[in-house]
Amino acid sequence: MQTETAAVIVAGGRGERAGGDLPKQYRRVLGEPVIRRTLRVFADHPAIRSVQPVIRPEDTPLYLEATAGLNLLTPVPGGATRQISVRAGLEALAPHKPKLVLIHDAARPFVSAELIARAISAAQSAGAAIPVTAIADSVKTVDAHGRVTAAIDRSQLRAVQTPQVFDFRIILDAHRRAQSAGREDFTDDAALAEWAGVEVVTFAGEAENMKLTSNEDFQRGEAMQLAFLADVRTGFGFDVHPFGAGDHVMLGGVCVPHDRGLSGHSDADVVLHAVVDALLGAIAEGDIGSHFPPTDAQWRGASSDTFLNFAAQRVRDRGGRIMHIDVTVVCEAPRIGPHRDTMRARIAEIAGISAARVGLKATTNEKMGFIGRHEGMAAFANATVRLPWTE
Repeated sequence: MQTETAAVIVAGGRGERAGGDLPKQYRRVLGEPVIRRTLRVFADHPAIRSVQPVIRPEDTPLYLEATAGLNLLTPVPGGATRQISVRAGLEALAPHKPKLVLIHDAARPFVSAELIARAISAAQSAGAAIPVTAIADSVKTVDAHGRVTAAIDRSQLRAVQTPQVFDFRIILDAHRRAQSAGREDFTDDAALAEWAGVEVVTFAGEAENMKLTSNEDFQRGEAMQLAFLADVRTGFGFDVHPFGAGDHVMLGGVCVPHDRGLSGHSDADVVLHAVVDALLGAIAEGDIGSHFPPTDAQWRGASSDTFLNFAAQRVRDRGGRIMHIDVTVVCEAPRIGPHRDTMRARIAEIAGISAARVGLKATTNEKMGFIGRHEGMAAFANATVRLPWTE
């Protein structure tokens, strides 16, 4: 069966100029791995039926963690150059027989659904199309000593972006011909297509569709995205559990020794449960019970980090960012202070944010009520998120 439109997402480079301990495609932007953000836009687009990632084999554990839950084809290994990696992705798509294919760099995570739609429309008419933007600055040629030698008319110059989109059979044939000719030096697919005699047209790109190359690009990209997240919301969460048999309590994803445990359908982590409700409340998507009902046996004894990971992902799926989480734990015992920073770090890790964005405090109930009688404990949480403005 022919797939109308497919996409190849190239993520085989190291991205060393961006710095950091991870390849740039696995670094986080607004709390989400770059590669996930890129792949998610294509996987969620209604006009795209198949998304073929191309990765470095040694990055497989990072890839699997970053892309969990996305509807993607099995990744294929890339090569020493971008051209080799693209060809590997095209060959993997060949059995699916797509009519059109979009080829995009994973390091451009801010691609929009509208840009993808324009790409497909352009290729349907021309067979090969690339997004471009006008050059605003004056352009000069210089010699080896930095002296200006000439001014260039910028009216006919354009900066080229991805996704570049082609008739699938034409671009696959062009890649195979280049391989047979020993040509592995093309920096983009449009140049390869032009070498093969294919006429390439242009369509309007987007300034926001920037490529993340340096650490400064990451900072600029995050600042640019935050400017679009003008809908600032606050959610509130509360949870309470009674004490029962046991030798520890789970609090904030951390095992805290205690002479009793907390009773509940899952692991009864009052801290994470309160945080989950705060996040879901901020985006108006119900509460923890509506997504993980206590009547469902599959959640019996479940680790609550599953719930928090879900809620955090719901924020990201809306194009949002978690800005801050603040928790107050109310109990007579155990003591929270010795575990505070460990809990903050664990909450931050699950939610995909910095520990500097997690506050955690504790207080007793002054020996009053069921908490004062050591019958249980409670937690309150506030969460601040930023979402794109939609109304």
